[in-house]
Amino acid sequence: MVKSALLLILALLPCAALAQRAKADMRCTHTGTDFVYDCVIRLTRGSEPLAGAQISVGADMPAMPMAHNVKPVKARPGNTPGEYLARLDLEMPGEWAVKLRLSGPVRDVLVLHYTFKQ
Repeated sequence: MVKSALLLILALLPCAALAQRAKADMRCTHTGTDFVYDCVIRLTRGSEPLAGAQISVGADMPAMPMAHNVKPVKARPGNTPGEYLARLDLEMPGEWAVKLRLSGPVRDVLVLHYTFKQ
C-alpha cells in the first residue's frame, strides 16, 4: 500500500511542478524614439497573477548571436497584480529573444520571442 501511494505521488509531481512554473505574456509599443519600446509584462503562476516578483529584462537577437544584445533593465510594478513595466532600448527592429530573470516569490528564467516593429 505504501509503495502504491508513493508511486501515485511521484506520478503527480511533474504536473504539480509545472502548475507552479511562472508564465509570461508581453506587449510592447514603440515610444517614437528609434528602437525604444515600452513593454507591459504580465506574469502568472498557475491561474493567479504573480505579484511581488523582481524582474531583470534583457534581450538578444537570435538571428545574430552575440552581435546584438541589450544590457538588462529592471522592470517596475504596474497598476495591477502581476503586471510589470520595462523600457527596452534595442539596436534595431526585428525578432528578439527577451529574457526575463525572475526572483522573489519564484525564481525562474523565461525566454519570450518577440518581433519589434518600428
